[in-house]
Amino acid sequence: QVQVVESGGGLVQPGGSLRLSCAASGTVFKIYSVSWYQQRPGKQRELVAIIDEDGGTDYADSVKGRFTVSRGSAKNTVSLQMNSLNPDDTAVYYCYVGAAPDITLRRYDYWGQGTQVTVAS
Repeated sequence: QVQVVESGGGLVQPGGSLRLSCAASGTVFKIYSVSWYQQRPGKQRELVAIIDEDGGTDYADSVKGRFTVSRGSAKNTVSLQMNSLNPDDTAVYYCYVGAAPDITLRRYDYWGQGTQVTVAS
């Protein structure tokens, strides 16, 4: 089984920065992709950034140039650097990991519990 845990959320002023981390633990044999989703109050979850197994990345238009997704220094971790934050970025941010828990390489998808990001003065 794979466990996914996000960290790094909090309260930040408009124009500020935060760095979120996503850690996958347990029986992780291979990670195919890691995505970050945001869920604003009363809204559906929306994809904001993704990094694949080759290091390729993609972003929602709303965050391009402001957010950067990258592999963390620790194994099976991914970071989301968020700059120039504005109140519209206020949301719960979820990490979504596509991974194979064993040598069969069958992919399963796992959600973290989410971390709150609040942008307010």
